[in-house]
Amino acid sequence: MPNLTLITTLYTLDPVLVCITRLSPSRVIIITEDGTVDKKAQSEQTLEATFGKVIEIRKIVTSLYDPVRVAQDVAGAIEKEHDWGNQVIINVSGGRKPQAFGTLFGAYARSEMVKRIIYVTEEDNNMLEFPILGFNISPTKKAILEHIKQGEKAISTIAVKIGISKGMAYNHIRELKEMGYISDEDGFTITDSGRLAVI
Repeated sequence: MPNLTLITTLYTLDPVLVCITRLSPSRVIIITEDGTVDKKAQSEQTLEATFGKVIEIRKIVTSLYDPVRVAQDVAGAIEKEHDWGNQVIINVSGGRKPQAFGTLFGAYARSEMVKRIIYVTEEDNNMLEFPILGFNISPTKKAILEHIKQGEKAISTIAVKIGISKGMAYNHIRELKEMGYISDEDGFTITDSGRLAVI
């Protein structure tokens, strides 16, 4: 049976304790940041002191307010755990909203590698399951987004680089715009949603 890894946001200890007692992970990865506030630092220390001898506890230091960076860091952690054969559960119950959303978006970016996404309610410690969604883009659309992210604005150049017709490139770009992944201000620019979709 594969090991279970819990990747979790954290502010107060209760939601993480609920996850540990109900899910029995063998590893807990805490999403944190440099210079964390006292209450969160205390929760991290209590968690390590309470469970550190029986559960491996690690930290990912990431941004507090940049959900795209958090999503990239969480997606990388999910990939590593998946490569090691571990099942991954994501808990988005605590922490600042940008960090929790970034963690959720990281899970969506690697949806095929995530077993469950959960949220523990503050009122009654009820464990809610969120749907495991994805960004719904094809490899071709992802390649187009990558080129736009790198600053390419000429549709004909993008078409040549990824090996499709100019007409097909226009169709994909129109669809990406409708999905909210690119904007046509100043040529084409990738949106925050688009940066999440190419993680």
